[in-house]
Amino acid sequence: MATTEETNTLINEAQNVIYAEIDRITPELRELSLDMHKHPELGLEEHHAHEILTNYLEKNGFEVTRGAFDIETAFMAKYTKGSGLRVGFCSEYDALPGIGHACGHNLIAVTGIANAMAMKALLEKGIASGTVVLFGTPNEERLEGKILMAQKGAFQDNVDVCSMLHPGPSNMNYWGATACNYATIEYRGKPSHAGGSPWSGVNALDAVCQAWVSIGLLRQQLLGTDRIHGVITDGGKAPNIIPDYTSASLGVRAKTTARVEELMTKVNNCFNAAALATGCTVNIKWRDVGICKNVIQNSVLAELYAKYYKENTGNDLPTRAEQEAQEVGASTDFGNVSALVPGLHPLFEIYTNEFPHNQGFAKAAETPKAHDGAMIASKSLAMVGAHLFLEKGFFENAYHEYDTNVPKEQRN
Repeated sequence: MATTEETNTLINEAQNVIYAEIDRITPELRELSLDMHKHPELGLEEHHAHEILTNYLEKNGFEVTRGAFDIETAFMAKYTKGSGLRVGFCSEYDALPGIGHACGHNLIAVTGIANAMAMKALLEKGIASGTVVLFGTPNEERLEGKILMAQKGAFQDNVDVCSMLHPGPSNMNYWGATACNYATIEYRGKPSHAGGSPWSGVNALDAVCQAWVSIGLLRQQLLGTDRIHGVITDGGKAPNIIPDYTSASLGVRAKTTARVEELMTKVNNCFNAAALATGCTVNIKWRDVGICKNVIQNSVLAELYAKYYKENTGNDLPTRAEQEAQEVGASTDFGNVSALVPGLHPLFEIYTNEFPHNQGFAKAAETPKAHDGAMIASKSLAMVGAHLFLEKGFFENAYHEYDTNVPKEQRN
């Protein structure tokens, strides 16, 4: 059994190897990032990104599975040397319609590779023993890719812990990505002449309007962190016809998966009540892939990330309380990963005041400063990976927190 002094020596050696490896490959990762930024692809259409990332990983000695888990643009890259922990990371690479990489997934892709390459360097040099796995996770913007992969056992069958990074306007290691779900709603009634025989119709527009009013009134009794938002997608075809068909799309968000389930019941009641009141029939269909769960940040991993981020930048991250008090409002399908294994998903700054999902953020995501921020965050997260491999009890502490905080009924 290694003494504390021996472990510290190993950690220092690992730090030198990790930082040198990330510095070595930084120009290559910059080229990959700019290539993806210039060729943005929507979810499940990321064929170019899939090709260049898997080619790079294969060239650098990873065992690569393309089209992994029955998703054409997903991949899994694995490197093993000896027995031990299986440490996972995620890369994303889908873009947004019309505004390209306005969520900075070109940077997420290369931070995943930076971490995987850093762990591989530790394994190759015999400093650590075990397996590193990089998951290429498409279609995050529709909050589906990792959920579909998880349904095929991607994470729970292949890694013991999993992390990833995301760019933003600030640095956070406890940001609260919300749980969410979306539904499509259809009402069917009976058409009739709106002027000559309105009493013969069953008004589907009345039904969707009634539901909208009910949801508006419901908000008075909701928590301040709950969100219900949507649009009417079909309100009828002509003003002189009683509409026999209307449709809507609705989203619910909350701080936890359990709360989203509660909101779904409340929303269902509003739509069903409107059908009863108007005489219409209603069809409510929630997403086939299910709820996108809230991210559960593992504090054992998060605190160590903050320590190394401060070493690398001289800056303290905001306190956990300060971060959790902020209402970010965004969601990510990494939440479903963090329900399966201990996870961490920090945000790193790319030196912009822009919030993701606009053209200003897309421009910021291709700058040299943004890439520098990505590499600083990668070094900090890679050191968490080093401790997982090398520090006795560190993974066990992280798993104990996971086992304590993640309800067993949500581990699916």
